[in-house]
Amino acid sequence: MATLEKTFTPKAKEITRNWFVVDATDKVLGRIATEIARILRGKHKPEYVPFIDTGDHVVVVNAEKVMVTGKKSEQKKYYRHTGYPGGIRDDKYRELLEKHPERIIQKAVRGMLPHNTLGRQMFKKLRVYSGPEHRHQAQQPTILEIS
Repeated sequence: MATLEKTFTPKAKEITRNWFVVDATDKVLGRIATEIARILRGKHKPEYVPFIDTGDHVVVVNAEKVMVTGKKSEQKKYYRHTGYPGGIRDDKYRELLEKHPERIIQKAVRGMLPHNTLGRQMFKKLRVYSGPEHRHQAQQPTILEIS
């Protein structure tokens, strides 16, 4: 009789969380967002399990310098709702880039994560800054190069 191999499931104590820094200067929004979402989920690790948060922390700098292709800079809109009847609002990409550039990357990454409690837990490990400075030097983050 053959012995059955058990599937490995990592425990919360066994998961090591690394820190990565991503520079968004002249990077395409969708390309950078997919890589960030992949790291936040933990799909780059051999111990990845879809129902446990095994991902790492990601710090994004220079969010104001992210680019989009085609005519998206003039045509792309972000919708939100105030919670009141008829309260749908839209923000154009250009306006959002001027006022809150970090929200562009946050919205792109959030849409690529699971839409449940686990996804919200993963999203908390993302930090986005519009300029080149960040306050996570104490965690000794590794520079992650995304092409």
